[in-house]
Amino acid sequence: MIPKVFKEVIDLGDGREISIETGKLAKQAHGSVVVQSGKCMMLCTVVSNYEQKDLDFLPLTVDYREKFAAAGRYPGGFFKREARPSDGEVLTMRLVDRVLRPLFPKDYHSETQVMIQLMSHDDDVMPDAMAGLAASAAIQLSDFPFECAISEARVGRVNGEFVINPTRAQLLESDIDMMIGASADSVMMVEGEMDEISEEEMADAIKFAHEHIKIQCAAQLRLAEAVGKKETREYPAEREDADLKQKVHDMAYDKVYAIAKAGSAKHERSDAFNKIKEDIKATFSEEELEDYGGLVSKYYRSAEKAAIRDLTLNEGLRLDGRKTVDIRPIWCEIDYLPSVHGSAIFTRGETQALATVTLGTSREANKIDMPSFEGEENFYLHYNFPPFCTGEARPIRGTSRREVGHGNLAQRGLKGMVPNDCPYTVRVVSEVLESNGSSSMATVCAGTMAMMDAGIQMKKPVSGIAMGLISDADSGKFAVLSDILGDEDHLGDMDFKVTGTADGITACQMDIKVKGLRYEILVSALKQARDGRLHILEKITDTIATPREDVKEYAPKMVSVRIKNEFIGALIGPGGKVIQELQKETGCTIVINEDPVTEEGIVEILGTGQEGIDKVLAKIDTITFKPEVGSVYEVKVIKMLDFGAVVEYLDAPGNEVLLHVSELAWERTENVSDVVNMGDVFDVKYFGLDKRTRKEKVSRKALLEKPEGYVAPKPRENNDRGRDNRGSRDNRGSRDNRGRDDRKPREDRD
Repeated sequence: MIPKVFKEVIDLGDGREISIETGKLAKQAHGSVVVQSGKCMMLCTVVSNYEQKDLDFLPLTVDYREKFAAAGRYPGGFFKREARPSDGEVLTMRLVDRVLRPLFPKDYHSETQVMIQLMSHDDDVMPDAMAGLAASAAIQLSDFPFECAISEARVGRVNGEFVINPTRAQLLESDIDMMIGASADSVMMVEGEMDEISEEEMADAIKFAHEHIKIQCAAQLRLAEAVGKKETREYPAEREDADLKQKVHDMAYDKVYAIAKAGSAKHERSDAFNKIKEDIKATFSEEELEDYGGLVSKYYRSAEKAAIRDLTLNEGLRLDGRKTVDIRPIWCEIDYLPSVHGSAIFTRGETQALATVTLGTSREANKIDMPSFEGEENFYLHYNFPPFCTGEARPIRGTSRREVGHGNLAQRGLKGMVPNDCPYTVRVVSEVLESNGSSSMATVCAGTMAMMDAGIQMKKPVSGIAMGLISDADSGKFAVLSDILGDEDHLGDMDFKVTGTADGITACQMDIKVKGLRYEILVSALKQARDGRLHILEKITDTIATPREDVKEYAPKMVSVRIKNEFIGALIGPGGKVIQELQKETGCTIVINEDPVTEEGIVEILGTGQEGIDKVLAKIDTITFKPEVGSVYEVKVIKMLDFGAVVEYLDAPGNEVLLHVSELAWERTENVSDVVNMGDVFDVKYFGLDKRTRKEKVSRKALLEKPEGYVAPKPRENNDRGRDNRGSRDNRGSRDNRGRDDRKPREDRD
């Protein structure tokens, strides 16, 4: 039976469209759609179990995978199949998850999976920009309890004009690359990188994307209506007790307010809050706690949140005693680790990051191998968040999605300030040693100092800050918090991280939890973040004002030279013999890449000692040396023959040429040693290939003054005799003559 297919089309402008189709594939899923733009097609399916889990959170899994067959390619690896997700796929999962999760009811705890698969790739379409649209469209066709349709879109700016969902080629010319997630009413998520733009420009880009997202949300609703919107499923609601909630609130609120107002350190404050909760629990009998002990904890957290928010809105004070604009104390140090190429410590309050920099060749570039993109990163950053940094002990199960996301944000904030002509591959690693509020922004600050300590000539230093927002819709009050704590991250209505130079924003990440955030509040928050960034930037430049002029003594120095492609084989040698011996002899690392544009070889030489680098350069000069016709070169005699001398160019040791006896002097020369001897150094003139012998010709006598009355000598007797012998049929046919021991060498006959 032919399936009934429903379809909606969204016009992006410029002749581009996005279609949403359902009814053909994956009909056993609770909702499924195929989203297509050009030749790019992705399938999204959603399923949510009907049994509620005994958890206090939503077990939501968002999975995004790119199939290699979508681009007509094979997966790498021994098993030739897709395995663990790449960092790029993980980042897309996080973008979608951050928008979807807040729209499920807080008491909905059913196992839920959103699976998005790239099935067909188009080089002109970036699929991650459509993942949020696909996820929401599939949910709209399901019976999930979900608040409203959302979508995500990428915005770029090319030649001053905003572009929705730009191609990868357009992004190369764009000074903005931002992903925005929103419903028809509210912006909910922003993440991206920029080329030092202003706060107003960033707000304009968000507005532009939001207008397009509204159109995409409307298309989802039309599709759901055409298919027939399912009734929202019923699920057992969490138990509530209004009287108990009020009782716990009355017992906790004032005490929490007083402790919060006193201002204290993280662990001291945490212990005090826990004591309040335990004291409240102690007022109940064991039977009562067994019956609704979980509700007591839940209502205590609600009272604690309300007290801390009210303290900030009413008195402008925060948990640690700061005012809303205050930045915690900062101290920094560079060159902390003696053996690494660059290092720095950045400590802000109870957050500390130790960053290291390692310099390498293009061989150490980060290879990106995804169906939607293949390439290399010559600058990349890795972020590690071990359990001890928050005073916890928990299982270590590899790199978490959070670590991938935070590292990517810090990388995006810094990479625009790495100079285009930086010869190195640069790897920054951030080890978070303490955390209480935005270790990713501490990573940006530590990374900036570590790179300057390593001698990377950054265009400008970069700093980062995490901000928060607390607002009250009823009273209209709001407070923007600079340099938020970990606790403030959870209780606020918006948290955002901004990185930038003194001249503008380089990256951002926002999660907006309040509906209908006014753009004037957003711009105000961004400007307050700018003041905080500049304060932190001053602390950074007080520690290290400018990059080191050169890399450290024990760090590798990089020299790049270009050679013609015809010399690459000679430099490598048979089976790599030449380059391997050269690396062993000099202690340098040598990497050769071909530039398809200029058809040249780029030779990278990485070494800690200048002497070794100079030896490699000298060898390259030798291999690539080509004398020019008519030029004069200084040579040295390295071998004596009966018919001339073998000389070596002093400018290119190893390059030899025969100086024939007839080119030694104007006078007739019977013995080579009458004119030159081993080790003699003199000048010769280069004539190129001799037309008669097809060998390179150099001459010493051409640089000498011709004697007065000079008469060219007659041909040598042995040459005449040789020609007679070669011309005689009898001799030519004689085996005895062909094998005579006294026959002159071929060079002499010539």
